[in-house]
Amino acid sequence: MAGGSFTFVMVKAYAQEHIYKHPWERVTSASWRKFADPENKRTLSHILEVDTLNRKLDTLSGKLYTTRALTIHAPGPWFVRKVIGQDICHCVESTVVDAQSKSMQLTTRNVSLQKFIEVEEKIRYDPHPDNPTGWTICRQETSIRIKPLSALASMAEKVEQRCAERFMQNSVKGREVMERICKYLEAESSGMAL
Repeated sequence: MAGGSFTFVMVKAYAQEHIYKHPWERVTSASWRKFADPENKRTLSHILEVDTLNRKLDTLSGKLYTTRALTIHAPGPWFVRKVIGQDICHCVESTVVDAQSKSMQLTTRNVSLQKFIEVEEKIRYDPHPDNPTGWTICRQETSIRIKPLSALASMAEKVEQRCAERFMQNSVKGREVMERICKYLEAESSGMAL
């Protein structure tokens, strides 16, 4: 291609589903509390800070729109963080809750380190079709795009794989926290203390 250029970008994507044996209202309440509970800070140690930037209720549609800023440990192996010169990454989480249709959708994207890596995570909570009043299905999709630097080009696939593994590990931790909060909320609603 004369005079033209293109950038080689690696993409790693995965999707997973999890069934919470708790009603949608409890699971979505747990989602809001996931980062706020001090007990979860050890489990979710990759999350450094969460700040609500905007919250708006659309009175016509009944939908709640929320934007939060997340500061996390930069993804990937330690040597990549050394090369890019940053240990933290800033992300924006956009959430739409539709209480009428019982749907909660979260989309999180990194806003820093974009010249090296782009991560987009989408999570959706809906009542489970087999037990809509008792269970909630969580669908999670994550895509990781590594933009290899000349110094990292030969390692891009390995870096991408390590990032994907870290995101999968953090997903498991997040589900554990959600389950713990759901059990707490269940006990709280039945007047029992854990």
